[in-house]
Amino acid sequence: MLTRLSPLTRLSALLRTTDLPLAQHWQIVDEIFRDWTSRPDLRDDLRRHLDSLSPDEASAVLERSRETTTHFAWCLLDCPTDPFSVWLHEYKAPQDWREGYADSVHNHRYHFCTTLLRGDYVHERYSTLRDQISGLITSVRLRRSTLCQTGSVGVMYADEFHRIPEATEGTMTFLVKSRPVSDFSLSYDPKTGIGHRHVPVEVRLGDLAGRI
Repeated sequence: MLTRLSPLTRLSALLRTTDLPLAQHWQIVDEIFRDWTSRPDLRDDLRRHLDSLSPDEASAVLERSRETTTHFAWCLLDCPTDPFSVWLHEYKAPQDWREGYADSVHNHRYHFCTTLLRGDYVHERYSTLRDQISGLITSVRLRRSTLCQTGSVGVMYADEFHRIPEATEGTMTFLVKSRPVSDFSLSYDPKTGIGHRHVPVEVRLGDLAGRI
């Protein structure tokens, strides 16, 4: 009897077929991701995968996942030996959004590929100017605004800046992220004109003792 493979198992196997360092060749991931997510049964496969999680597997997903100001970030797969991780982002109802990172102009410490499983959101891409001394963003210019709908596929690199100012209730995206390629990310609040640098706790840990 044939055993139905988990969709994440199949995707991971495809991503592991290349011997190249994926973070330096993310366009390969983009090609694999676009082909893999183009089939019509993707949502059904992911639904079956989540329904079939054992209690231990479900606990592991919960431990890896987190809540942000605009969405719930569910980490479906994160094997330490893989140069990627797999996520499901579940956007909150608009009235539950709090001002924060996702709706600011920002970049990420990693590259990622994403597809809209359901719903839609406005996706804005920006060019930025930065202070030569602090490195913080001082101004931004909107390059393109797109209404992304169910089935849309996109890629973002760590040096690119974007913003999601709004999403319809129930919007969900499926993502593959690279491992971090930078120690920090940047954001800029268009309302206040203030830029920020974001350094995660794992990067700060090495110098923690010296700061006491």
